[in-house]
Amino acid sequence: MSKWSKQQSRDWYDKQPWLIGCNFLPSNAINQLEMFQQESFDQQTIEREVEWANNLGFNSLRIYLHDLLWKEDSRGFCNRLNNLLTICSKHSIRPILVLFDDCHRPYPKLGKQPLPVIGVHNSGWKQSPGVEIVHAIHEGNASEEEFRLKEFVQGVLTEFAEDQRILMWDIYNEPGQFGVGEQSLTLLKQTWEWAHEVRPSQPLTSCLDGSVGEEIINLNKVNSDVLTFHCYEGIKLEQIIKTLLELNRPVICTEYMAREFGTTFEFSLPIFKNYGVGCYNWGLVAGKSQTHFGWSTIADLHRLKTEGKFLNPGDTIPEPKEWFHDILRIDGSPYDKNEVSFIKNITEET
Repeated sequence: MSKWSKQQSRDWYDKQPWLIGCNFLPSNAINQLEMFQQESFDQQTIEREVEWANNLGFNSLRIYLHDLLWKEDSRGFCNRLNNLLTICSKHSIRPILVLFDDCHRPYPKLGKQPLPVIGVHNSGWKQSPGVEIVHAIHEGNASEEEFRLKEFVQGVLTEFAEDQRILMWDIYNEPGQFGVGEQSLTLLKQTWEWAHEVRPSQPLTSCLDGSVGEEIINLNKVNSDVLTFHCYEGIKLEQIIKTLLELNRPVICTEYMAREFGTTFEFSLPIFKNYGVGCYNWGLVAGKSQTHFGWSTIADLHRLKTEGKFLNPGDTIPEPKEWFHDILRIDGSPYDKNEVSFIKNITEET
């Protein structure tokens, strides 16, 4: 059994509430490795911030995993992931779990993660598995890595295949982004094959809008049980939704909300709700990832690193005048009280 039929996917979606949540990284982790590695896995912070998400009315979170976590200690990683799922379930939240990712820094390493570069958006986020491995697989020069990545995909899917605390699996975030291009196609094809061999009870997806390259996008369209997309520009949002709904499968936006581009909560949430489209904004608490700073700050990354402009433990995280992503400060106070009231009101009406 591989891809769900359209009817099967619609039957599943009809049983869900209106899905609303955010992409989640605890404020004291700079990336998915720091979130889950044994020495930095912080259940107390995770639980506090997951509870804040639930208080907003969110019923789901989108959470990134990383292949190196499985390589380092598969049993320990699964135990920590199980603990996270227990926390989410306690607060009535079912997460989407992401396996691979082509975005941001291309050379992931285990161990102590870098300090944030002051004022730079996602200065320490790591690709999974990283551009070198993706390219090597495309060239046919990485059989050992292919075997390892297959073990990761099939291992974690098998471990949690019947776990109803998990809403969905997002097998590859934005394949082709950050200059990786069509070389991601080889690993993406393999990942779909590996996932379908396991065929977990939860639906599988990888985004259409947000991925790069016609073949990549078509492959995701052909294989996804539920159609997902990303949209940060308000002018494009409604048309993307209308186009995808014509394919007669459930549609979920797994990334949106950049205030300076017009996809505010006040603009976006009524559209999502009107069309019955699930939605996950980027970010909850403005922390070490500093995604409350805009994408434009990434251009300063090399210069600021060279100048030693790092955010050290205990330093106060700076704030831009207008936040890009994120909703709350580390103490739980809102960036914008009216915005938080709007979110709570629209989720309470559901």
